[in-house]
Amino acid sequence: MSPSRTSRLRVLGGLAAALVLCTTAGGAAAGVPAAGGGLREVMFVGNNWDGTADVIRSGGDLARIGRINVIPDKDLRLAEIYLNPVKLAYFLGVRLGPGEGHDQFVDDMYSTPDGSAVVVSRPSFADVVSIDLASGRINWRFPVAGYRSDHMAVSPDGTRIAVSASTANTVHVLDIRTGRPLGSFATGDKPHENLFTDGGKRIWNMSIGEVTTALDAPWLDWTKGDRHITVVDADTFATVRTIDMRSRLDAAGRSDLSNAVRPAAFTPDGSTLYFQVSFFNGFVEYDVAADKVTRVKTLPKNPATSEDRTTWVNDSRHHGLSMSPAGDKLCVAGTMDDYATVVDRATLQEGPLVPAVKPYWATVSGDGKSCIISESGADRVTAIDFATGRRTASVDVGDHPQRVRLGHVAADWTGPAGS
Repeated sequence: MSPSRTSRLRVLGGLAAALVLCTTAGGAAAGVPAAGGGLREVMFVGNNWDGTADVIRSGGDLARIGRINVIPDKDLRLAEIYLNPVKLAYFLGVRLGPGEGHDQFVDDMYSTPDGSAVVVSRPSFADVVSIDLASGRINWRFPVAGYRSDHMAVSPDGTRIAVSASTANTVHVLDIRTGRPLGSFATGDKPHENLFTDGGKRIWNMSIGEVTTALDAPWLDWTKGDRHITVVDADTFATVRTIDMRSRLDAAGRSDLSNAVRPAAFTPDGSTLYFQVSFFNGFVEYDVAADKVTRVKTLPKNPATSEDRTTWVNDSRHHGLSMSPAGDKLCVAGTMDDYATVVDRATLQEGPLVPAVKPYWATVSGDGKSCIISESGADRVTAIDFATGRRTASVDVGDHPQRVRLGHVAADWTGPAGS
């Protein structure tokens, strides 16, 4: 499984340069004030298979401002992997499993509050790095436990990030400026989505279980592992609450639905949680205080979508959910059904089905007027107006965009120096 002699020379030949760029966690700190003293709100788009992040306008025409290479240390990382049989096995497993035959170089990202750096989780490299936005160099690197990093969340004050270490059933919490580990907590199998709640006092983690096997028939659901929500104190990391949606779904008469909670969104007051689950074309409404599933919304199927569940990407039928700032609309990415739609939260009536190619995420524009989806199958990002449910803009980005996050860069930033 080792690379060819030519590849080895190329990989090893890049070590010296990569070592100059890279420090260990807690090393050179991000946090230099943004050039010019002003900040510009933008959106970061993680191009998972490219290993790049496009920076686009946070609203309007979504025009691209610049691009960042988030794997400047690629040769060094590959050398480490090829020299370690266990790491290599997991690296290839990520490629053949969740990567759909591709390496996963960027999953999630958030900028530092001062706009000087972007922090990125890199699944195939099992780490989190901080990239200096002025130079494109690595400020710090944190290897997660196990062999794959996944979704992140940023605290409301922008100072801490929580990252899922999916093969270690662990979530790490890091100082966003230095990469210093502040703590960690145990989760169910394959931790995925993370959300800070209660003004940053709590962290909710959703574990989704094993999603890369072909054991997708309903009667084989037991093979997927321990899937539950873990709620912890964000300061002590002690578990406050554990929620297995299995019993809640059963009580609501939906024993047919998986309890693997995927993307999720809280109402502005935190009283209600909406979430997607594996294999389902729709979403679930959950009353937090009552600890009860209150409504389930089934969305239309695309007749062209195969009903063979083994063909659905990582057990997702729909993957991507966001809520308007007012809390009155939900935006749903119908991943395998190739559409997105805005749903009225009061009536759960969907709006127009906006055609989209494998939409993989949904978030909210900077002005709050639009839902922003990543069309991973078309390499573009699209805005859908919350008021009308209609597409308003699209912009081309890199290969296989997934996570899209609001952030900031220096007001005059157009890309790292020399890019």
